[in-house]
Amino acid sequence: MSSKRNAPIGVFDSGIGGLTVAKAVMETLPGENIIYFGDTARVPYGIKSVETIRTYALEITRFLIEKKVKMILIACNTVSAAAEEQVVELAGKHKIPVLGVVKAGAQAAHELTRDHKRVGVIGTLATIGSGTYEKALYELDQEVSVYSKACPLLVPLAEEGWVDNDIAKRTLEIYLEDFKSKDLNALILGCTHYPLFKSLIRQVMNGQDVEIVDSAVSIASMASKRLAQLDLLNDQKEGQFECYVSDKPQRFQQLAELFLGRRMKRVEIVSMH
Repeated sequence: MSSKRNAPIGVFDSGIGGLTVAKAVMETLPGENIIYFGDTARVPYGIKSVETIRTYALEITRFLIEKKVKMILIACNTVSAAAEEQVVELAGKHKIPVLGVVKAGAQAAHELTRDHKRVGVIGTLATIGSGTYEKALYELDQEVSVYSKACPLLVPLAEEGWVDNDIAKRTLEIYLEDFKSKDLNALILGCTHYPLFKSLIRQVMNGQDVEIVDSAVSIASMASKRLAQLDLLNDQKEGQFECYVSDKPQRFQQLAELFLGRRMKRVEIVSMH
C-alpha cells in the first residue's frame, strides 16, 4: 500500500490552464507527487468536436496510466464536459479514480447559492454548448437559475500570458456585460485558464456582490477527501512535480514558472498521435 500512496496524481489539460489545478493540489496536498500533461500541440480544445476531444482525452489517459498514477484529475472543463464518462471507464479498468472539474465547480457554487439561486457560468464554446454545468447544477437544485456565456478569446489570451493588460480587460468587459443585470451571487470560472483572470474579473464585476467559483480549488479539496477515504494520502513533506507537454516546452516552462511561482527542473515533450 505504501508504494500506492507514493504514486503520483495525474493532472491533464489542453494547455497551461490546468496548472491552476496543479497549484491548488500543491497547496492543499503538499506531500503529493504530481504528473502534469498539457496538450500544447492541440490547444485550444474548446472549438473542437466532441469526437476529437474524446480521442485526445483517451490518448492522454493512457499516457497517465502508463505513468502508474493513483488518481486522475481532469483539469480541462471541455474534456470534463465531453469525455469524462470515457475517461472514467478507461481508468476504471485499472482501478484509478477520476475527478472532473465540472462537478467540483457545480458543487462549490451550489454550497454558495442555497438562499439566492442565481449562478453565472463562463467557459469555452464546447463547455457552454454542452450544457454540462446547467445539468450538474440542476441535479443539485432544480430551482437554480443558470446564465451561461462562451468566452472563446480568453484561452488564447491566457496561453499568450496576456492576463492583466488592457486587451484582456476590454475583452472581459464585453463578455461579462450581460451578467451585470442578472444579480448573480456566484460566477463559475468554467475553464481552468480563467482563474488567471480572477483579479480582472473582480474589477469588471465591481459593485456586484458575486462570489467567484474557481473549480481548481474545489477539485483539489475533493481529491483530498477521496484520497483520504481510499487511504492513499502521501505523508511525505514535499511532493515532486513532473511536467509533460506535446509541443513548445520552453514557452510552457516560462509561463508555468511565472504562474506557479517556482522553478521547474524541465518540461519534457511527448508526441501524441
